[in-house]
Amino acid sequence: MRGSTDVSTDLVGERLLQVVYGTEERARRFYDTQLLDHLNHAMREFVGRQEMMFVATADRGGNCDATFRAGPPGFVVVLNEGQLAWPEYRGNGVMAGLGNISTNRHAGLLFVDFQELIGLHVNGRATIVENGEMRDAYPWVDDAGRAPERWVRLDVDEAFIHCRKHIPRMVKVPRDRNWGTDNVRSKGGDYFDAARDRDPGAPPPAPDTGPRRWWHRLRI
Repeated sequence: MRGSTDVSTDLVGERLLQVVYGTEERARRFYDTQLLDHLNHAMREFVGRQEMMFVATADRGGNCDATFRAGPPGFVVVLNEGQLAWPEYRGNGVMAGLGNISTNRHAGLLFVDFQELIGLHVNGRATIVENGEMRDAYPWVDDAGRAPERWVRLDVDEAFIHCRKHIPRMVKVPRDRNWGTDNVRSKGGDYFDAARDRDPGAPPPAPDTGPRRWWHRLRI
């Protein structure tokens, strides 16, 4: 846990920079008041309301990946105060995040509530769990009618707040979803023209005329 006072450990990373930049006292206050090694009641309820999260992983060589996961409220399941899990559905087949987890279990989650204007960091060690194994171990878990291919279970090492200072307030707007599709247009098409960069002779994709916004920024 990062707030440890074990003086036998050489100062590296954040602890070293706190010394270099003179923020040790401020950091110590944060460690002492906001850093937990589990999900308390308020955190568990918060996770149960969320419809999205960001997941950061790295392979054993330090090559990083950041991805986005979303679903109905509670799609990230709190198993107990020390564990949570989220479903992995059929995607593009690259397996970037899961591939990282297979070589380096450390993962960082960030939940941001754009209406309550608050965030939660949860860092820990991830394990890939096949869907059948997850069902056997936790038969009460609800997949909201969708069929995950597998799950990721996170053993919580630390959990702490992300303050609301720079989080924009946004409101949700209706959006039709086409779950599990392989249709390029329904998934957003070649929005960034990557395919044409790789093959300049390729024809341009058909325009996507569907609604784009899921969240709308509220200006107050």
